[in-house]
Amino acid sequence: MTVLDARALGRATLARQLLLDRADVPVLDAVAHLGGLQAQEPQEPFAGLWSRLAGFDPAALSDLLVRRRVVRTHLMRRTVHLVTAEDVLAWRARHGDMLRKRVLGVYRRELDAVDLDELAAAGRAVMADGEPRSMAELARALAPRWPAPGPRALGEMLIAALVPVVQAPPRGLWRTKAGVRNVLLSSWLGREIDPPSADGSDPVGQALVRRYLAAFGPAASADLRAWCGLAGLPAAVAAVREELVAFRDERGRELLDLPGAPRPDPDTPAPVRFLPAFDNAILGYDDRSRIIDDAHRGLSVAGERVVLVDGRVAATWNVKDAAVTVTPLRGLRAADRTAVAEEGSRLASFLSDHESGGVRITRT
Repeated sequence: MTVLDARALGRATLARQLLLDRADVPVLDAVAHLGGLQAQEPQEPFAGLWSRLAGFDPAALSDLLVRRRVVRTHLMRRTVHLVTAEDVLAWRARHGDMLRKRVLGVYRRELDAVDLDELAAAGRAVMADGEPRSMAELARALAPRWPAPGPRALGEMLIAALVPVVQAPPRGLWRTKAGVRNVLLSSWLGREIDPPSADGSDPVGQALVRRYLAAFGPAASADLRAWCGLAGLPAAVAAVREELVAFRDERGRELLDLPGAPRPDPDTPAPVRFLPAFDNAILGYDDRSRIIDDAHRGLSVAGERVVLVDGRVAATWNVKDAAVTVTPLRGLRAADRTAVAEEGSRLASFLSDHESGGVRITRT
């Protein structure tokens, strides 16, 4: 079985994640291909798509949110993701048990005496009027019936797990600050989420396997689980196994992939790319060594924005006074510093609506 080293896997990831070459595709197609973008920080998807798409116009993403073609909702890993309307309708039911378990992992004691099905029905009844509500407002509406858990536990369980909702605009629009106001997903999109398969098969799980590999492969089953948070996909992997090709990584793990998916030559030049906080190019794996050193793994869960140099995390970045500041994690060659400065200047211009191209690289 062919062994793929970290560099080969890194180049494959860059190609699948639209980071090797900026793609000339519509924004909606990019969001669908990526299986959504992690988006608890509402402005971060704009930087993520800017790094991936040629001529990206942030107004195009805002327009998709307003026209309800993409939505912001809790999904993979119980985190807020920006996903297409078609995907959330198809995937939400498959994630339901995982969402409940993850909230219970935090609030099991508070919710121990609560009938979750009754709570879900009551939450849907309150939200059925179509009025956008914050999590706190929904929890307060139900607190007289369930006073013991407290508003935080009630709200988290309702909004993140029991009641499929979307975060309505203006939350998530370009250069807009707005609080979270939730609306029933079914009323926002005009139909209920797809129900689980009646025959006990798992077509959604199988689709998730294929979609994940298209955007993240080659990858191990543990990587798939790390991306979506679903533990019950071995049967789905087994069902599509004959469609796939297999490799091994340097740690001996079996990696699966779609036969015709891009696996570039490991020596393919990789341009500098700026990734937003919580980007799935890093978080979408259990073993992230293809793109980030183990010593820096914590950056990806701490919300640090990172810079890729030669396909690997080499620096962090932030914005202050419309200028991009880059903090290297290791020494950069002169040519790399120049490339980082040039891409950082372009990013600063994008983020400031072309009012600033300022960039500063600190010394290591």
